Amino acid sequence: MKRNATAVWNGSGKEGSGNLTTQSTVLNKTQYSFKSRFEDGIGTNPEELLAAAHSGCYTMKLTFLIGGAGFTPTQLETKCDITLDNGKITKSELTVKGTVPGISAEDFQKLADQANAECLIGNLFNCEKILVSATLA
Repeated sequence: MKRNATAVWNGSGKEGSGNLTTQSTVLNKTQYSFKSRFEDGIGTNPEELLAAAHSGCYTMKLTFLIGGAGFTPTQLETKCDITLDNGKITKSELTVKGTVPGISAEDFQKLADQANAECLIGNLFNCEKILVSATLA
């Protein structure tokens, strides 16, 4: 399986701008720029997209692990904070809240940690830390 996205950039690094399009067209010429990455400009940025990919992959993996343990989550919500420091991504921090009938907090935490260890996107990152905080609703 292969998936793809295309970035187009016009102009200089600081004054220029670009757009991103994904194979599925969920992103379709979605704007990004220096301002959307480093200031408060309109559009997306690579770190935001990494956060979406990491939280999405992690949550799906956790769902499968919970199911394999004999439980069915009512809802899992994962926020991912990507830290960019001095030109390097240094941390990805996952905060997951789950509603899973019948599971203990201890078992939920174990599965949350296992999902972190097995998450394909998380394993792709080469950052100093990937942190997970898991709580049951």
